[in-house]
Amino acid sequence: MTACCRGKPLRMVENSAPQRPDSARSSVPAFAALDLGTNNCRLLVGVPVGNGFRVLDSFSRIVRLGEGLHHSGRLSDVAMERAMVALQGCVQRLARRPVRGLRAIATEACRRAANGREFLARVRRETGLPIEAISTREEAELAIESCAPLLRAAGRRALLFDIGGGSTELAWVRLAESGNGAPELIGYVSLPVGVVTLAERFGVAGQQGHGADGFAAMVDDVAARLRGFESVHCIGHEIRQGGVRLIGTSGTVTTLAGITLNLPRYSRPAVDGVTLSATAAAAAIHQLRAMGRAGLASHPCVGLDRADFVLPGCAIFAAIQRTWPVASVVVADRGLREGMLLRMMRAERGRPPRPSAVARQPLSA
Repeated sequence: MTACCRGKPLRMVENSAPQRPDSARSSVPAFAALDLGTNNCRLLVGVPVGNGFRVLDSFSRIVRLGEGLHHSGRLSDVAMERAMVALQGCVQRLARRPVRGLRAIATEACRRAANGREFLARVRRETGLPIEAISTREEAELAIESCAPLLRAAGRRALLFDIGGGSTELAWVRLAESGNGAPELIGYVSLPVGVVTLAERFGVAGQQGHGADGFAAMVDDVAARLRGFESVHCIGHEIRQGGVRLIGTSGTVTTLAGITLNLPRYSRPAVDGVTLSATAAAAAIHQLRAMGRAGLASHPCVGLDRADFVLPGCAIFAAIQRTWPVASVVVADRGLREGMLLRMMRAERGRPPRPSAVARQPLSA
């Protein structure tokens, strides 16, 4: 494999060290975005810098809010308590500095659960966070917003996918010929399958999904769900015509990049914007599958909390590659939080930001 070229950060300028709220920093009005997903609770706080932003604080905790949802249809008491602890931690972080704008969203677990609305009402009541469940379309739009710099000069079309805990979002995007215009959403779909739901359905924690047959069954299941989107948009035909870029934003693709780069520990600056060849991605999946659960739990780019969810994510990615065999995928360590921050800052400026270009080299096996 070859290493990637390191370019300057694009629209996000992230500080690697944890930030302490000194008086100078606390006097700068910031924007904050909170994303409560099926598996993770994430917070990002930043201040505008040019057409992008500088990260002042970030927080991510695995809360497994959707644990058991596939079988019960409800959020469990234990899962809700885990999420509440993480959300209270976010509130404490937000109290450290003035916040000019705040958006807090929830996604598939709260959309699907019978008691999802009740739980969000409790969150608003006990934390004061103005949290709301967003639509699948807005989820796709926010992913496009965050990945816009990676789409510049990408070709005619882009297929963006976000493998989440409870669902997988796909966005089919038309790109501006000049490379400077805003990407246009042609179509989107939210599949009711993510790393948590797939792990529960196929018994990954019980090792069933680690075997060859179990993994193949997961890939087949997801591939069957993708056929409807393909039949509507004929993406395969567009790929054969050329000029289609595949972009992935999720823990699955960032893990594959980390494995390919042989990172001693995960590093966002090393991964975000990397182009991963299909061959390298397949080799990384093979390597992860060979580790077993114990190996995944001990790997610095995976860890115990994610050990049960990596292979289901790899199965979803493999199904996407099977359905749309593009030679490479652009890896994006950015998502809904970044999209929300950019939207709030754009509204503050009263004009759309100008996307920046990416200077990265492909990774090959």
